[in-house]
Amino acid sequence: MTEKVTDLLHFFDEKQFQQDLIAWFKKEQRTLPWRENQDPYRVWVSEIMLQQTRVDTVIPYFERFMNLFPTVEALANADESDVLKAWEGLGYYSRARNLQSAVREVAETYNGIVPNNPKQISELKGVGPYTAGAILSIAYDIPQPAVDGNVMRVLSRIIGIWEDIAKPSARKTFEEVTRRIISDEDPSSFNQGMMELGAIVCTPRSPSCLLCPVQEHCRAFAEGSQEELPIKSKKKAPRPVPIAAIALENNEGKFLIRQRPEKGLLASLWEFPNVELTEGGLKENQLKHHLQDTYEINPKIEKELSSFNHIFSHLKWQLTVYKGSFIGHIDHEKVRTVSKNDLQQYAFPVAHQKIVNLILEGDETD
Repeated sequence: MTEKVTDLLHFFDEKQFQQDLIAWFKKEQRTLPWRENQDPYRVWVSEIMLQQTRVDTVIPYFERFMNLFPTVEALANADESDVLKAWEGLGYYSRARNLQSAVREVAETYNGIVPNNPKQISELKGVGPYTAGAILSIAYDIPQPAVDGNVMRVLSRIIGIWEDIAKPSARKTFEEVTRRIISDEDPSSFNQGMMELGAIVCTPRSPSCLLCPVQEHCRAFAEGSQEELPIKSKKKAPRPVPIAAIALENNEGKFLIRQRPEKGLLASLWEFPNVELTEGGLKENQLKHHLQDTYEINPKIEKELSSFNHIFSHLKWQLTVYKGSFIGHIDHEKVRTVSKNDLQQYAFPVAHQKIVNLILEGDETD
């Protein structure tokens, strides 16, 4: 252990902290579907879904996903399109693809048993230090740190760590602290207790310090600095990207959709024809020229349906959506014409799900 961490924990009562935290967790924990048992596959799926996604949002997705793919073998043998459809709306779709790829490796290399070895589990695609620690501790009772943003916030206040949690170097400090204070007897309840504490008590703003089960251990509460911690530098604002998209219907009443490339943002998902706009030109003209050049059709752009923003961590799509029509056949790779009623069978990113809804609403597009 580094001298720095030793100094941070100099007067910290690790055993009493463990007892207080675990006793509170066992009494007050929320009833969540992935806590029904310690099945490592269920823990794994839940942890991947919970990355950058709220618990309330994840619950119905998790339950539906586990009904469709209840075992390692079921997910390993599933079509990627079915997995992406089950993930539709959760965002960060690379999580789903990486999960299935890693699960296939587990099925082939480890006979369908999620490994309980830190090195082996960390080598699986999409399994970083946090996910590995969560699976090992929650499912296998192995005392490994599971440090995410929630846990760093809790520890920064309790221990008094004044490091920028947005910097990778800070994570090493938090992981080292966790290795020192984690319960060897019940690491599952300890790590889940830390996560639960960050979710419902030690919240980002206005933490409920008077209700905190480990208040007497908290340096920030003693010093009155709980609102100042954690230290976190601001992210860059997402770059605005103006886009024109179109619900383009042929003379058979079918809509043109295309599949995105297998790599990159929103890989392999389906979308409506769209083009990133350049400054100065009319949106309709740029969209029409894109459709003519890409699909070799002469479309009619009839009217504007809607405009809205969709924000990623690094981009802000500024979409203008049109209704249009075309006559003829399109011979283009990864393009389909789909009836209105069949659109929901395809996995669309959230922004394009909104276009599907515009079509299904009826009057606007009929």
